[in-house]
Amino acid sequence: MKLAPLAPLFERPGPWATVYVDTSVADEATLDRRELQARQVTRDLTEQGADEATCRAVREALGAYSHGAGAAGRALFAAHGEVVLDPPLSVRPPRESSSTWSPLPHVGPLLELAPAEPVCLVAYIDRTGADFELRTEVEKQPAGQVTGRTWPIHRTSSVDWSERHFQLSVENTWEENAQTVAEALQRCQEETGADLIVLAGDERERRYVRDRLPQNLAATAVETDRAGRAAGSATPLLDEDIARAREEYVRRRTADELEHFQEARTLSGGHLDAAEGIPALIEAAREHRIDTLFLRPDGPDVHREIWAGPDPDQIALRRTDARSLGEPEPFAAPADDALLRSVAMTDAEAVLLPTNDAGDGDSAGTTPVGGLGALLRWSYGGEHSQPEAGTR
Repeated sequence: MKLAPLAPLFERPGPWATVYVDTSVADEATLDRRELQARQVTRDLTEQGADEATCRAVREALGAYSHGAGAAGRALFAAHGEVVLDPPLSVRPPRESSSTWSPLPHVGPLLELAPAEPVCLVAYIDRTGADFELRTEVEKQPAGQVTGRTWPIHRTSSVDWSERHFQLSVENTWEENAQTVAEALQRCQEETGADLIVLAGDERERRYVRDRLPQNLAATAVETDRAGRAAGSATPLLDEDIARAREEYVRRRTADELEHFQEARTLSGGHLDAAEGIPALIEAAREHRIDTLFLRPDGPDVHREIWAGPDPDQIALRRTDARSLGEPEPFAAPADDALLRSVAMTDAEAVLLPTNDAGDGDSAGTTPVGGLGALLRWSYGGEHSQPEAGTR
């Protein structure tokens, strides 16, 4: 997950009202339930010490949200009488609503409730070309089309020599059109930044296009026969295929990142390229060395209380350490919120790791100790090291 979109939350002072609400259900009782929900949230915030202007802004925002229309919920961040950010959620919150009034915005749950879903580029292919569609978790939009030669494209059953020659021309037309589609698909992927390509159409047409894609795209492209280019050919099963492709993409990418972390945590040449555990992560965050932050939601260190100040670099294990960083009145904050604030301001990313359902500690050492770890922008060996050329 790229953390840059959260920067507006960390560019202004708190305290912050953070609210997570479920908006997935719409029925005859929606209006009444929405009103009750808004009352309960503002009551909770008031009891926690929130100011009247911020409570009013929160209540007005909650009353304006649509229910049962795409998003599974909303996260709402407000301070000083203004709603600063209210991103949609793609995963239903565990409770109908929850609210927090705290010095820092409570952004930790966003990694679970609004994960970075891969953008999917769907190519609906036939023998003459393809239509492209860009899909996110909550919307889809046309992304262009390409048309190749339209004649000859149909074979005959004759065995006459001239007809065999015609059929060869048909085959050449298919191949030329497949090349045209593949080139246009590559350009579209580069322009849109799509993470995943799905090829929809008949098996032969899909294969012709896939064989002509660059190796990096062909290796990860997903094929489906649940739709074609003809109007009305798509079925609900196409959505299921795309959802599975997205899940597999996220699983594979997370596994690759975790493998990279496991390699980086091994001492090499007297240096480490990874950090884990609260003290090491705090030091790395203060020095802007974190490139990718790993969080496992059920890790024992994720919600551990540490100390912070209004500046993202003011983060410390102990209150006295925070004071030494220039903040006379530091405040306690959950480790995940404080670390996410620090790394968001340095253009780092965050990776959510699966919870440890087996309950076997840290999965035999495969995940960061305590549920928090990081890949570093440059290595260290016990002393403050300088970046090495060519490092991430």
